[in-house]
Amino acid sequence: MKKRTNEQWLAELRGRERDRATEDLRAVLVRGLKVTFAGRVRGLDETAEDLAQDALIRILNNLDSFRGESRFTTWAQRVAVRVAYTELRRRRWRDVSLQEVIERHEGSGRGLGALTDRASSPERETERKMMVETLQRFIAEELTERQREAMVAVMYEGMPLEEAARRIDTNRNALYKLLHDARKKLKKRIEAEGLSSGEVLEAIGEG
Repeated sequence: MKKRTNEQWLAELRGRERDRATEDLRAVLVRGLKVTFAGRVRGLDETAEDLAQDALIRILNNLDSFRGESRFTTWAQRVAVRVAYTELRRRRWRDVSLQEVIERHEGSGRGLGALTDRASSPERETERKMMVETLQRFIAEELTERQREAMVAVMYEGMPLEEAARRIDTNRNALYKLLHDARKKLKKRIEAEGLSSGEVLEAIGEG
């Protein structure tokens, strides 16, 4: 593969030598992804090829966003890693139903309940457990089923927004509003109980 300056990469990816430059860039991305995810992803050789192809499409569609503040290949590899992380997170949740997420949150001590593991003393642990139980009760009593699914999946289980939106048959913007409304309801209930949002967050170690 021939060496190129930033200007040459951009010119060739936009010009008559696009095919060759694209293949060379794809090879750079595959190599970089293999280094980044070595030992962390099963079937890395095939996965890196797929992820590089997804990243390549994103890069070619956003060449104008390259500002020349680094080497072009360095910028392209950063884009590829971001695309890869997003796709790998999505794949992680692909075969998990929302119902499984809710049941795991409610019954296995994960999600909010896991916050109690960080207590530094018996008194602190007791306080956190009480606050966690209170929050779980508020979530069950104040939120609609749709809001509860969204909040548990995204905020406490880490499901990507795009995947959560797909599961509840909505779009990203609507999901943002759903989460915003859910937070407002919880804040109102917390304050009605004589607590403050700051106290709750501090008690569970999030403040």
